[in-house]
Amino acid sequence: MAGDDHQGVYLRAVQLDAELAPVTLSIITYGIAAGIVLAAIGVVGWFVAGRLLSPLRQLRDTADSITLNELGARLPAQGNDDITDLTRTVNSMLDRLEGSVDTQRQLLDDVRHELKTPITIVRGHLELMNPGDPADVRATREIGMAELDRMTRLVDDIDLLAAAEDDQFSMSDVEVEALTDRVSELVSVIPGHDWSVQQVGSARISGDQDRLLQAWLQLADNAAKYTPADSPIEIGSTIVAGEAQLWVRDHGPGIPPAARHRIFRRFDRAHGKRSIGGSGLGLAIVDAITKAHGGRCTVTDTEGGGATFTIHVPIGTTTALPAPVRAGDVVLQREAAE
Repeated sequence: MAGDDHQGVYLRAVQLDAELAPVTLSIITYGIAAGIVLAAIGVVGWFVAGRLLSPLRQLRDTADSITLNELGARLPAQGNDDITDLTRTVNSMLDRLEGSVDTQRQLLDDVRHELKTPITIVRGHLELMNPGDPADVRATREIGMAELDRMTRLVDDIDLLAAAEDDQFSMSDVEVEALTDRVSELVSVIPGHDWSVQQVGSARISGDQDRLLQAWLQLADNAAKYTPADSPIEIGSTIVAGEAQLWVRDHGPGIPPAARHRIFRRFDRAHGKRSIGGSGLGLAIVDAITKAHGGRCTVTDTEGGGATFTIHVPIGTTTALPAPVRAGDVVLQREAAE
């Protein structure tokens, strides 16, 4: 006997809102959490970006505040990041710029001061000149020409000083022995003194031979001007402690120790008189050339009286040329009289 087949449908009532409530709550919770995280990220990002961009804003403000009359503004540099490195670089640039501007101002002041004297002299003689007196006219003309020549030498020496402090150098190997021989040949034609070579060093230095020759000859010419006629002047070169020393030794009045720091400045002099003509830039040019070779120029006493000027140049060292801006640190005497 076959049983009866029964089919039925199972129905269950479900409250959808109640079933989805946990899911909805989770979504809402995650949404709120995500909003909070995004807000936190935004705040932190704003803070970090502000900290990172603050030096750039300071850089902008500092650049806006810089003028030729106010170059003292600097940026605080703290930390080791790239922006701090940029800040230090900008501060270094501002230091060089300020030094260059100060040097140019000092040079202009010096030139203005030096030009006042010949202009005043020429004007004064012209005002007092008697046009009807041929002798007075000739004398005034000679004075005027002499002062104009002095101004021309001043301008020429300023050009030389600018070139010596610029990058117009052709560096190559220079034989000290050959350089000494060349200087010896050239100084022998300077009249009024007994020239002699006392020492000849043998070494090779890296430098501009023409510039070194110019500097050494300037020292020789300076010695010839400031020492009594017919007095001996010695030149020589030596190799000491890894450097070549190119020197000129005279037997004149010498340079007082208290004045030695001054003769390394433009237009300054060891003595107050002006009986010897010149622009006052000769030794400044010497010092600028020497510094361009990584060296220095010194002055010491000559045994028995006089002064010995020495150019010190490192052996076998090629150095960077000087930055535009340092004319004020050079050594030279203006052609000051005795």
